[in-house]
Amino acid sequence: MTPDKALSQAEPPRKRTRGRPTCDCTHGADALLLNARRIFAQRGFYASSVRQIAEASGVDAALISHHFGSKEALWVAVVDQIAALTHAMVEETHALRDAPGDASERIEKAVRVFVEAVFDNPDVGMFFSTAATEEGERLDIITQRLVRPYRDAMVPLVADWLKAQNRPVSDADVMFFMLTSAISKTVSYRHMMGPFLPPEGMADLKRTVLDCAMALIRQ
Repeated sequence: MTPDKALSQAEPPRKRTRGRPTCDCTHGADALLLNARRIFAQRGFYASSVRQIAEASGVDAALISHHFGSKEALWVAVVDQIAALTHAMVEETHALRDAPGDASERIEKAVRVFVEAVFDNPDVGMFFSTAATEEGERLDIITQRLVRPYRDAMVPLVADWLKAQNRPVSDADVMFFMLTSAISKTVSYRHMMGPFLPPEGMADLKRTVLDCAMALIRQ
């Protein structure tokens, strides 16, 4: 997906073929979950409906209920899909703790990995923004399945970097959330920058975001 596209939209409804549609195949299920993720991201959990997701995916709402049971279960399946998408990023970030180079080089590599992941799936940041307003069990699911695994991989790198900069290591979690939130929200809501950036700036937004993140780290 190119950076100059506006807010990610759910895939347009596909013309239904005769007979009962199915999402048994991996590709079909992944596409359905992708549409669900985008609709949950744009509207939030309560304002989203199974019918809207079904229409965007070109399937019957009854089929979604058959496979997932409820909107809540579908939302959890979306979280699990995001966890699968970000698993490689988490593992790569974990490995950087033992990578050669100093603390600054390791944190810069980690930020590069994060920026690549955010641009690969820009709507994930928007999903986080809406999901962050959740309470109770859904917030616990987001925290345990998505936030904590990456936090546990990234915060030690941030702490090492802060220590090398003679800054309070106790600020590592705050720095982690500020840095990752700034990058993910900038990419997810990049359409808002359209009126303020020249076309070439939007076209090469990934490089610009990375350069700005590096500038913040190198201060």
